[in-house]
Amino acid sequence: MQQLRGRRFSVTDLAIWGIGALIATAAIVGTIATLREGLYSPSDWVSFFIFGLAQGAVYALIALGYTLVYGILFMINFAHGEIFMSGAYIGYFVARAFDRSGFLDNHPIPALAIIFLVAMSVSVSLAVALERIAYRPLRRAPRLVPLITAIGASLFLQYSFRGLFGTSIKVYPDVRILKGSWKLGGITVLRIHVIVFVCAVLMMAGLYWLVQRTKMGKAMRAVAEDRDAAALMGIDVDRVIVNTFIVGGALAGAGGVLFALYNKQVIHTMGFIPGIKAFTAAVLGGIGNIPGAMFGGLFLGIFESIGPPLFFTGLGIPSPNQLKDVIAFSMLVLVLIFRPTGLFGEVLTEKKA
Repeated sequence: MQQLRGRRFSVTDLAIWGIGALIATAAIVGTIATLREGLYSPSDWVSFFIFGLAQGAVYALIALGYTLVYGILFMINFAHGEIFMSGAYIGYFVARAFDRSGFLDNHPIPALAIIFLVAMSVSVSLAVALERIAYRPLRRAPRLVPLITAIGASLFLQYSFRGLFGTSIKVYPDVRILKGSWKLGGITVLRIHVIVFVCAVLMMAGLYWLVQRTKMGKAMRAVAEDRDAAALMGIDVDRVIVNTFIVGGALAGAGGVLFALYNKQVIHTMGFIPGIKAFTAAVLGGIGNIPGAMFGGLFLGIFESIGPPLFFTGLGIPSPNQLKDVIAFSMLVLVLIFRPTGLFGEVLTEKKA
């Protein structure tokens, strides 16, 4: 409070706070109007929440790839959305082959396990190839150089998949055990949303255990703290960085399949929007902070699912769900303005600070 009292606010500061106040006022007015009109039942809100959890869990899996790479290399791997896309895309071809042969319906659990393994293997291979070919030669370059390279790698992968597989939308086959719904406390929830959320949470828990409890995780934390000091202590920095890309790629590949199982459609451009939203989630939680990325993904998914009907329906907007991307990216801008280190705080080393 004393710092705020002694601070002189510029015109820019006042404009920023004014925009924030305007957004908050619109959200409050819209929320009051929506709840007063009673357009949605309690079960509708629970359905929005469950869908948001499933969607947010996928965002969190992608965000973890961003935050792992940033924590060690201090770079934003903007090609990570295409790593996510590649897993979903290749998983589609395996799923289609299993569906045509009847293996997907007769043995769904082994079939899904193979789909996940193939998708994760492809995503890991591409992630490691990017690290070796595009990023490793630029490790000592200024930060802007690998950032531009990452954008170029993203476009390269996107248009490579377009050229190889065409521009048409591919539709994942239905999986019998994932269809239908469950009754939870008298509320109907789709089975696929619950399964996606549970699978994603298990993978996030596994990653947290890997980073906190294993020798490889300790090496990753040491390299993130100080690469040069870690090398002097006998840690193979190159191997640790490759392991980081392997873990991030595996999570992105698994997230791509989970996303495709409930979204159904895959296309070569599908990695861009979820990738940017996952980056938003990583920034929201605190870039470089693993628990922050998990929380940021879940929070963004829930906020994106509940926000449009809650904020905009009462304002008379006919298609509020069309504005979910506006909510996500507005949140990114507001976080960068008012809390640039994220809700959990960015992980900073003395060297970086």
